[in-house]
Amino acid sequence: MATIDEELAQLERDIRQLKIEYDQYFGGGRKRPPTEIEWRIELVIKRYAERGGDLKYGQRFRLNNLTQTYAKYKDIFRKRTQNKEEGKIQRHFGAAAKAIEAERAHKNPEKTAEAPAAPAQVAAAAAQGSFRVTCSEPEREAEKVDQLYQAFLQAKQQAGEETGKLSRSSFNEFVLKKTKDLQKQKNCRDVEYVVEVIDGQVKLKALVKA
Repeated sequence: MATIDEELAQLERDIRQLKIEYDQYFGGGRKRPPTEIEWRIELVIKRYAERGGDLKYGQRFRLNNLTQTYAKYKDIFRKRTQNKEEGKIQRHFGAAAKAIEAERAHKNPEKTAEAPAAPAQVAAAAAQGSFRVTCSEPEREAEKVDQLYQAFLQAKQQAGEETGKLSRSSFNEFVLKKTKDLQKQKNCRDVEYVVEVIDGQVKLKALVKA
């Protein structure tokens, strides 16, 4: 069973992924809005709102920040959905999202020193057909694994491949098992994962780093 900190980390990743999938929806890359992940986020927020007494001060602070970020995103999504339905065009979501992230970074400066690649950078790398990340302890590198998952998912979507059976949990398990297996077989520490598009097909490679 996941701990509170693990669930809050997953909530943060889900909110980030929701923003990416809404970007794809508004940009024409998705036929439907990402209601499943939105429902999952609201379920977690509601559950912890009802059991706030179980959270430590730092956890409550983090949850409040995430809840506020999600509320701001949701308001942007609602307005853009309305504009989309009315046939209007609005091109300012990226700027608004950046403003939200900047505000969060200002409130949490300790997290900015070792910031992971931004979702936009992951999307750009996936669009160019190549994304690389090195893992040595996937169980402690959730952000890296999440970036790899997002790049792999977006590359498959852009290539028109089926993604319905791809899940974050099974992907995490795959990366963890593959890394441990290669470390044991090759007596190495680092494993580099590469998302590539070869002849129109998306490939995920695991390479041993000396």
